[in-house]
Amino acid sequence: MNTIECEILIIGAGIAGLTCAIKLADRGKNVVVINRSEDPEESNTKYAQGGIVWWGEDDSAELIETDIEEAGDEIGRESAIKIIAEDGPVLVKSFLIDRLGINFDKDPFGNLHKTLEGGHSKNRIIHVADQTGLAIQKALLKEAKNHPNIKILSSTTAIDLISTTHHSKNRDAIYQATKILGAYVLERNSNKIQKILSSYTVIASGGVGAVYEYTTNPEGARGDGIAMAKRAGAHVINMEYIQFHPTAFKKDNCKSFLISESVRGEGAILLNDKLERFVESELLPRDELTRLIYKEMKKSSSKNVWLSCEPIIKKGIKLEERFPKIFSDCLECGIDIRKDLIPVAPAAHYLCGGIRVDEWGKTNLARLYAIGEASCTGLHGANRLASTSLLEGLVWGVRSAENIIGNFSKEDIKSFQISDWDERFVLKEPDKNLIKDYLLRIKTIMWERVGIVRSEKELLRAIRELTELSIDIIEMYRTSKLSDELIGLRNAIEIAIEIASCARRNRVSKGAHYREDY
Repeated sequence: MNTIECEILIIGAGIAGLTCAIKLADRGKNVVVINRSEDPEESNTKYAQGGIVWWGEDDSAELIETDIEEAGDEIGRESAIKIIAEDGPVLVKSFLIDRLGINFDKDPFGNLHKTLEGGHSKNRIIHVADQTGLAIQKALLKEAKNHPNIKILSSTTAIDLISTTHHSKNRDAIYQATKILGAYVLERNSNKIQKILSSYTVIASGGVGAVYEYTTNPEGARGDGIAMAKRAGAHVINMEYIQFHPTAFKKDNCKSFLISESVRGEGAILLNDKLERFVESELLPRDELTRLIYKEMKKSSSKNVWLSCEPIIKKGIKLEERFPKIFSDCLECGIDIRKDLIPVAPAAHYLCGGIRVDEWGKTNLARLYAIGEASCTGLHGANRLASTSLLEGLVWGVRSAENIIGNFSKEDIKSFQISDWDERFVLKEPDKNLIKDYLLRIKTIMWERVGIVRSEKELLRAIRELTELSIDIIEMYRTSKLSDELIGLRNAIEIAIEIASCARRNRVSKGAHYREDY
């Protein structure tokens, strides 16, 4: 079996993973970054449209803290909220603007253009048109590719974390505290399994939206890193807090995609089937606005509501310039947002829970860190404030790197005698059609029974159906040759069961988790 050795392995290549990699490499560390996609730009970061939190006029860290706290329904970790409010805007300036040279949009006076988004008390969101995430991703990737201490492996899917408890031939290892020493990975082009051995491992693999039928996330958002960490013994918490974005494009025969919060921030209004406004404010926190839209759709038995950009046009703003990506994507689906209403409905968007970490991204397992959406710092509480996702990835990308550097010690990996991947029981090629069918069933169950509004009856039914499905999926996984799709299916079913189980256990409606029966 081919083995790669490095000091730090980072699983995921979005803003969190690449920021961490660059900061570690700056200090002379040898870093390997893996990305399951063939396209090295592919990540959840790429799809972030709206922007990132900066300073507004007469703004302060205390005001940012208050907005995050209120959006999260006051159950977030206070220390994490304080960290991001104080460090976030500073790092945007020093790292994204000064070092990476990201050209955020300017107003007519040459100052950074700041827009308003839901839950914010100030216009403090800076952006690159409606493709802020893509601009950041491109700049990070360029910096990482040019760094001599960073190796990026695309088309590489993590299978499982290498754990001293599970994978060491040293018989004493099982009786000692678990250490994570890298990961088994699938090189997708050759379909060969490799070992990547490392003194430290960082999970930065993104969220779980792809386990839902309607989502703004890419297909790779299957919860891979979270599922791997949980199997290895990491603590996973708050998985019931799935944020549904209020406004995703919704039209038959068209893929769902995000209609950014910033469209409403610039003045767009929501209309029902009668073309009447039905909310007092389009800039309510996402969980509240999502439920109002859900209620309106249910009342009229409609598949969507409508978003009108007419108020933005009346301001003299050219939609094709301010929102070029949304404009072109809608146009491809036959909607000209300059004159047509946009059909929108809620879709799974962001996981507020994940792998439990401390203020530095450390998990309960030795030598394992988690950052970005895969982690649960406690920042978001029960519901994320708009445009804090990129900021969290940036801040904890830096903090995790600082903590690894400050506490670095090279592990004697050879002493653990890590096993090669065992394929003795592989009997057949995976059935691609069956994998697709199983995944569709997971998505349907999650959307219909573990969605925006939940109940004991539907959650229990979901758990039963998912558990029965998992028996067949795990059997297929154990007896079939591995593929990215099969690895993802295994992770998706485990994540789906975890979300449904957490949602059933928690009878208190908070933020994005709403129980209609309590």
